Amino acid sequence: KQWYQRRVAITAGECDCAFHLYCLDPPLEAVPAEEDWYCSNCKNDVSEIVQAGEGLKTKKKSRAPTSNSARDWGKGMACQGRTKVCTIVPQDHVGPVPGILVGSMWKYRLQVSEVGIHRPHVAGIHGRENDGAYSIVLSGGYEDDKDYGEEFKYTGSGGRDLSGNKRTAEQSCDQKLTKMNLALARCCAAPLDVKKGAEASEWKKGRQIRVVRNCKLAKHSKYAPKEGNRYDGIYKLVKYWPEKGQSGFLVWRYLLRRDDSSPAPWTKEGEDMTKKHGLKIVYPEGYLEKQENKENNPKSNNKKRKRNSAVLEVSSNKKPNNDISAELKNLIKSDTENKKHWDELLSDTSNWHDRVTDKFSCIICTDLVKDPVTTPCSHNMCIKCVNRSFKAEVYSCPNCRYDLGKSYSMKVNKNLQTVLLDIFPGYDSGR
Repeated sequence: KQWYQRRVAITAGECDCAFHLYCLDPPLEAVPAEEDWYCSNCKNDVSEIVQAGEGLKTKKKSRAPTSNSARDWGKGMACQGRTKVCTIVPQDHVGPVPGILVGSMWKYRLQVSEVGIHRPHVAGIHGRENDGAYSIVLSGGYEDDKDYGEEFKYTGSGGRDLSGNKRTAEQSCDQKLTKMNLALARCCAAPLDVKKGAEASEWKKGRQIRVVRNCKLAKHSKYAPKEGNRYDGIYKLVKYWPEKGQSGFLVWRYLLRRDDSSPAPWTKEGEDMTKKHGLKIVYPEGYLEKQENKENNPKSNNKKRKRNSAVLEVSSNKKPNNDISAELKNLIKSDTENKKHWDELLSDTSNWHDRVTDKFSCIICTDLVKDPVTTPCSHNMCIKCVNRSFKAEVYSCPNCRYDLGKSYSMKVNKNLQTVLLDIFPGYDSGR
């Protein structure tokens, strides 16, 4: 039984973190029968958490809305299930996600989760208390938030009574530097201080945090997107501190500053990059058709819908891109060592970013190659990965076992690196 508890792990439905049954407090004897399971970090409603020795709490089911309800239930996506999971990078990946450009936009948070930029559907901070934060979303949920574009002041989570399955509520108690608040504080390049906070003297040495702005932020900031969610690049934590908020309760504040080689989407350079790469908001598959039918047949909104009629499949965030610029083609021509690979990719430019990522991923670290070495057998790997292999006295190609030889001279393929940086600007930041 103990062996089973040590070996079997379950994944929390909100934060996507995995836990061994034995490591939970108290340990679970078996995998819960419920479809969704939440850890203490993502299930913060005290009225719904079952403590040790307590029986399962039950709630009286609310009456289902009638067909003449004024509320439009078709717009809610917070409780929608993912149709795919990002496998390009792990859940605890720090820094940019290969293939996702600064300025990429999605209609729903669910889509942002599926591409790996910000995993939780609802929570504003993604991280682990004992590790650090990976990403945050700005959505204007706290009155103390201040957005200046290149930097912003962010308010921590907690201090609100969300019992009864509320999505938000007024501040009703002091916030604590625990859970996701502590995870975000750990990103600062300064010794951790859970009482007074801290400020980094060299803030650029801090941890990379992916930042997404939501259109709801528009009521407080001019830097918010007009629709949906937009990835705005990498920010780093400058300082964090506790102070009394507008509500009169203690809140934890965070100052984050932008540190990304790609231009911000609201700048002239950022707008030019958006046009160059054809970045447009990505809608769920069938969404626009449903909206058009809804406008053309307003009476159909009052008809009863089937249980699964509102389920929308989310498509990939990559649109077929058949327009490869002349500038990019010239850069590709300069990479003569990979001519065969580029000829194959250019023969069909649909799903361009995905196919380039697959073709030029390092087999050792499984990430898009950084400082690539092109071997005589036409395989590409990161120079650091090849060096580690040679230090382990493995002198053959990890892809095909071609004997490179102990005296093989490793040289970075600058031409390939230039092409990849043009296709995926800033993908190598922090690596």
